[in-house]
Amino acid sequence: MSRKRVVLAAGLGIAIGYLLKEQLDENKKISPEKALQYAKETFQKNGPINGSWIYIKPEKIDKNGLTYNTYRGGISRNIDGENKQFDFYVDIATGAIIDTQPITA
Repeated sequence: MSRKRVVLAAGLGIAIGYLLKEQLDENKKISPEKALQYAKETFQKNGPINGSWIYIKPEKIDKNGLTYNTYRGGISRNIDGENKQFDFYVDIATGAIIDTQPITA
């Protein structure tokens, strides 16, 4: 086999591998457990939390004209002797918190 063909085959293999890796990375999603962990870490920066939960079924939400695939969850914490609860939405692709809302009873 000539040297030209070996170099061409190696280059083609590297290019295909790179494109395949990029395609797989685009389809990567974080797990609901990982999303809850990210949310808990973020909320704990403002004080301790008492409880947390997350739905494992993804939901689509529209925020500021953009559509996100998210997991919905909740956090409870004690603020000034009162138990407060918050809903949150975590982006499946990045793990970023998209929206947070206090729950009023």
